[in-house]
Amino acid sequence: MAEIGNNIQKAKSLLDRGELVGLPTETVYGLAGNALNTEAVSKIFEVKNRPYFDPLILHTHSIDAIKLYTENIPEEAIELAHKFWPGPLTILLKRNNKVPDLTCSGLDRAAFRIPNHPVALELLQNLDYPLAAPSANPFGYISPTSAVHVQNQLGDKIQYILNGEVSNVGIESTIVGFDKDQPVVYRLGGLDVNEIESIIGKVKVMEHSSSQPDAPGMLKSHYAPRKKIILGNIEELLIQCKGLNIGVLSFHKEYSEADLSYILSEKQDMHEAAKNLFSYLRLLDESSVDIILTELVPNTGLGKAINDRLKRASI
Repeated sequence: MAEIGNNIQKAKSLLDRGELVGLPTETVYGLAGNALNTEAVSKIFEVKNRPYFDPLILHTHSIDAIKLYTENIPEEAIELAHKFWPGPLTILLKRNNKVPDLTCSGLDRAAFRIPNHPVALELLQNLDYPLAAPSANPFGYISPTSAVHVQNQLGDKIQYILNGEVSNVGIESTIVGFDKDQPVVYRLGGLDVNEIESIIGKVKVMEHSSSQPDAPGMLKSHYAPRKKIILGNIEELLIQCKGLNIGVLSFHKEYSEADLSYILSEKQDMHEAAKNLFSYLRLLDESSVDIILTELVPNTGLGKAINDRLKRASI
């Protein structure tokens, strides 16, 4: 099994040799490799069993570092970067030829992010290349929010996982790009769209993709437990599923009728709900329940991103 530790230099040494490591970020844990090394990038796709047409996000430590791999950065992107980086925002930018086609699935844009996590930033500052780091889980499964989650899922395929405690955002980054100067949100995530609009004005929000995506994490079926998950009115679903061993993931209400129940946020706090989402789905998936029942949360702020993940997990 992979070793879990805090040795930045050990992680760097492995990455320099083209190996992969588990990387903590404030959103979820990533499976990190040298984004400029096609062999390392290929390993990421293989270890995750991720389709090669689903592009990866490049992680760096500064805007100046990102400029080394881009043709130009729109003024609105600069405004967002200064406001929200480091943080749970990914920006699609025109790439130059330093970024391999494999890393961005042949697209002319690459996705960049500066993570807001001290361990990730310390490692990135010690590297002279960006890291490709999609979520450290088998493709389509629940994203990991702790080092133990990574070890349980991929520990037999990588050597080392940097420990950074539990991810405090808990869902993936929001992805923004620019289509003919029109700002577009390609993936809802840990940064509220309202905050983005407060800086650059109205944005278009894209639906997820079921074919070749324009950005990472857009595939329709994603973030799903292995057990069947049904999205709807929990009270009605409990009646319909009577006789089964039932797990419930609710927003703020307790359901004593269920065999196992988790509440995202009794206080109805969207940040708490987002942080708990993947970890509670994982606990239910690893339990003895036959089926998981869940419900949409209020579709405002981060609730939109939570609902996006729940919808895709239930397909």
